[in-house]
Amino acid sequence: MKRKMKRISLLSAVLLGMLGASGITTSQAAEEVSSAGTKVGVLTCKRVEGSGVNLIIHSTADIKCTFESTAGGSKEHYKGETGVGLGVDLNFKKNETMVFAVFSADFKPGTYQLAGKYGGAGASAAAGVGVGAQVLLGGNNRSISLQPIALSGSTGVGAAAGITYLYLEPDKD
Repeated sequence: MKRKMKRISLLSAVLLGMLGASGITTSQAAEEVSSAGTKVGVLTCKRVEGSGVNLIIHSTADIKCTFESTAGGSKEHYKGETGVGLGVDLNFKKNETMVFAVFSADFKPGTYQLAGKYGGAGASAAAGVGVGAQVLLGGNNRSISLQPIALSGSTGVGAAAGITYLYLEPDKD
């Protein structure tokens, strides 16, 4: 137990250093949230196992996401792609789950308004169990902000930092 806590503390320190190196600060994140409006829901994305391609300076993986509006109603399902567009990705992940708070000034639930391209900065570190975070802006006329609710969880080995992206489209299957 003590060894596991030490490993998680080390990973957290590495992640914080990587986030600093990639330019993410708390004040920048707060500024993004305030300019994007109010919280409209939560987006949970899971990496599709076996879908990743890693070229060290660029990586990509397929994802499946579910959006739950704070207004209630039915869930919206999305599919897409995420990765490091430019940076360093030394991750070899098996599983990954990312949870984002969704902020927007003008949002209509049930219209698949989250579909689109998002860009930002992110970092992650893993040694068995890993942590990561990314701040993304984009979607409908770049009016939607995705802020990590908590550090994302993953299993695997490695570290990554750089310019990250997320592409979402409706998954009506």
